[in-house]
Amino acid sequence: MNPMLTGLHHLTAVTARAGENFAFYTQTLGMRLVKKTVNQDDVRAYHLFYGDGVASPGSDITFFDWPDVPQEQRGSHTITRTGLRVRSAASLAWWATRFAEAGVKHGAIVERDGRAVLDFEDFEGQRLALVEDGGLGDGEPWAASPIPAEHQIRGLGPITMTVTQLAPTDLVLTKALAMEEVRTYADPESPRHTVHVFGMEGAGPAAELHVAVRPDLPVARPGAGGVHHVAFRVPNEAQHKAWEVRLRALGIQTSGIVDRYYFRSIYFREPNGILFELATDGPGFDVDEPLATLGERLALPPFLEPRRADIEANLKPLAT
Repeated sequence: MNPMLTGLHHLTAVTARAGENFAFYTQTLGMRLVKKTVNQDDVRAYHLFYGDGVASPGSDITFFDWPDVPQEQRGSHTITRTGLRVRSAASLAWWATRFAEAGVKHGAIVERDGRAVLDFEDFEGQRLALVEDGGLGDGEPWAASPIPAEHQIRGLGPITMTVTQLAPTDLVLTKALAMEEVRTYADPESPRHTVHVFGMEGAGPAAELHVAVRPDLPVARPGAGGVHHVAFRVPNEAQHKAWEVRLRALGIQTSGIVDRYYFRSIYFREPNGILFELATDGPGFDVDEPLATLGERLALPPFLEPRRADIEANLKPLAT
């Protein structure tokens, strides 16, 4: 079996202020909190998943909540901007007005890599961009969103990472992960440098990883406002097992298959130290709570359920 990646699955970032994070992503951006759970490796921390109306794979930006973590120091060897797809240029204009009225730091609508883009940041400096996707990719509206359905965020894409050297990362992306370099464009933050676009099996920005090459930057220091890892979509468990075999055969050290209950995961670091995850589309976030009430209670995978009282006692309630 030749396993495939069908696009972006989720991106996990870091916040030090979970309550404000919840308000920004659900009220300012109008995304749905599709799973309120904990970091399975650090149960003192929330793991909050924001997605579309039906928690589609590929729609989630997620956050670990570490209140004592310092602010990220920007640089290379990290993910530097997260694209969030909207349907049209008219939506970008609508969002530019909303950001101005809400005091959200944002740039002008520009064309980048052949698409209309609106860069902005959340309250911790998380670098984001709204990207016109032309109707490509999945995305279902959330009926309770404060954002009109036609302007809602549809999902992830593209994701931009920044490295000092392309060759080691290119080798992993093309030879190990079977991505294809499809084009390049000038880095908007430093036009003398180049961004390389790598595509997966899916269509449009939901299946793209952009790699900016910036040898002039220092290595970033992780923290609030930064990104922890990016996950790529694997359609089923058979393909996922094939990926484990493939990576092992290539000598890439991985976590092995980790059962996250809502999906299965394989973790490894590319040569510049950025953490990658390969995650299955299923079983999905409705495996333990109804689709209609996703995110309304603290959900725990079965192996953590016996510890619920202690876990809840160490978590601050999110604002409602």
